[in-house]
Amino acid sequence: MISRLLAVESHDEPTEVVIHVNMLKEGWDVTNLYTIVPLRAANERTLIEQSIGRGLRLPYGKRTGVSAVDRLNIVAHDRFQEIIDEANNPNNPLRLQQVILDAPSNQDKTESVAVESTLNTLISGKPYPTSDDKPPVFTGIAEQAVAACAMAELNKLQHSPKIVATSQALLNASIQTAVVLAVTEQLSSGQQSLLANETAINIADIVAKTTALMVNHTIDIPRVIVVPKGTVSYGYKPFTLDLSALHLQPSERGIVIQSLQTNEQQLIAAANNSSDVKPENSIVHALSDYDDISYDDHAELIYDLASQAVAHLRSYLKEDEALNVLSNNRQLLAKNIHAQMAEHFWEQADSYEVEVRSGFTPLKSCAYTVAAGQTPFSYRDTVTEKNKIKQMLFDGFSKCLYPLQKFDSDTERRFAVILERDAQKWFKPAKGQFQIYYKDGVNHPEYIPDFVAETEHCVLMVETKSQAEMTDTNVQAKADAAIKWCENASDYLLNNNGKAWKYLLIPHDEIKENFQLSDYVRRFERSVYNN
Repeated sequence: MISRLLAVESHDEPTEVVIHVNMLKEGWDVTNLYTIVPLRAANERTLIEQSIGRGLRLPYGKRTGVSAVDRLNIVAHDRFQEIIDEANNPNNPLRLQQVILDAPSNQDKTESVAVESTLNTLISGKPYPTSDDKPPVFTGIAEQAVAACAMAELNKLQHSPKIVATSQALLNASIQTAVVLAVTEQLSSGQQSLLANETAINIADIVAKTTALMVNHTIDIPRVIVVPKGTVSYGYKPFTLDLSALHLQPSERGIVIQSLQTNEQQLIAAANNSSDVKPENSIVHALSDYDDISYDDHAELIYDLASQAVAHLRSYLKEDEALNVLSNNRQLLAKNIHAQMAEHFWEQADSYEVEVRSGFTPLKSCAYTVAAGQTPFSYRDTVTEKNKIKQMLFDGFSKCLYPLQKFDSDTERRFAVILERDAQKWFKPAKGQFQIYYKDGVNHPEYIPDFVAETEHCVLMVETKSQAEMTDTNVQAKADAAIKWCENASDYLLNNNGKAWKYLLIPHDEIKENFQLSDYVRRFERSVYNN
């Protein structure tokens, strides 16, 4: 994926359309971008500037005089007028102006770096990332082949939590015997010629070493889901719409094209083809397109809500104006109604049951975008240019489960110093490692915690936030989802000789290197287990 994005301007790269969700806000340089279609409201000025900035680079480094090449098209959305006004502000960076730039330096260029876990690094036969003195665990092609095969077999057992409840259970003699047998069968059939040229090796010994590495370089993350049992019913409670902030005005249906350079406008008009007998029908049709709304089950409610929306328009518009607004804005009205419906959703089941699909999960590889050609920095060194920390990689860890890490702030780097001193092992999770989802309006984004750390008595899921963000609705929604996950994971692990999980939400200004990790557990724990 990353390589395709970086190569998108190559003449032999067929990609013409890139669809992204918050992935290209920064750090992606492309010059042959001609049209931006925002499909969501951009409520932050910085986000608008970043998004438009993706397309303002000239394909040939200068104006060609060909309008189609020199022009960036931005398809209007709900903040179109604000973008136009900001672009005409002489102090705004969006305003088109001639700027002579110095030649780009290496510091301006970025590259994508793939980072495997320390466990995968060791299995592949490479030396310990944190020590030049320790030789590789597995030497020679045969040993590395056996170790890789053993690792694959051990990972398969994650899906059998009744047999292998945690990674520690992989050390059981019966499991070891089964893995040795599976590895022997695979290598005898598929890689016999490879092993024949090697000195005789002890497969059982390599399986045991691989298992020990896996246990020592893993933190047990069970795959936990909550499923309803028995009869399940759901729906939406009747409610009164809040449309007080929505004052749509009639307009001609068409596309307005406005040049940010000359302010000249063009209009591509469209006819009004609305033929609904009831004005509410257009909104009902739009609501029925949502996957979570069944017309058969919710017809009475959605017609009531659509009628409320029509009544709202009629309260300040003439009839023909209200119909015009309905015709031009039914999707916007439906989106507003759907968002409010989500707040009144209910689900009822005979019971709910926590299912554990995996007793442990392998650590995922990470992909970082960093300044090109840089040498990793020591995590212990003070960062002087803190505004560039997101473009830096750090190494020198002895307890981290990855050889390299990237931090979003210097606060995170300082917390890593504390973890290196006080935790048994820790890491920053990659996307998809936990599959915890929280509610954000009608959406359910994935929550990715800042840190995971194992101590002698428990496992910590840690989030660091500025003091101003501590009471933010999204931050609290993430915390609620994480706490529930920790509770379910703890119930499972404590019944299988594992450790409880605890969730910490820590303000940035509280993170000081002279504090102990136990202080943060005592002061900022948000979960129910107090072992």
